[in-house]
Amino acid sequence: MEFDEYLIQKKIDAQAFKKADAPRFLEWEGLFLTMHPESFTAHKKFLINEIRRRYHLKEA
Repeated sequence: MEFDEYLIQKKIDAQAFKKADAPRFLEWEGLFLTMHPESFTAHKKFLINEIRRRYHLKEA
């Protein structure tokens, strides 16, 4: 699974996240590549909710 696919699954707009907070996006992307998606979710659980509220993916 790619990081962008993961963000879509979590209802996070990857482009908005990357544009507004590039350092965090790149840090998370690098971490995601070294972890299982479930481990990443457990590790960043509360932060993912904060990012989702900021960069919520609009429904099509």
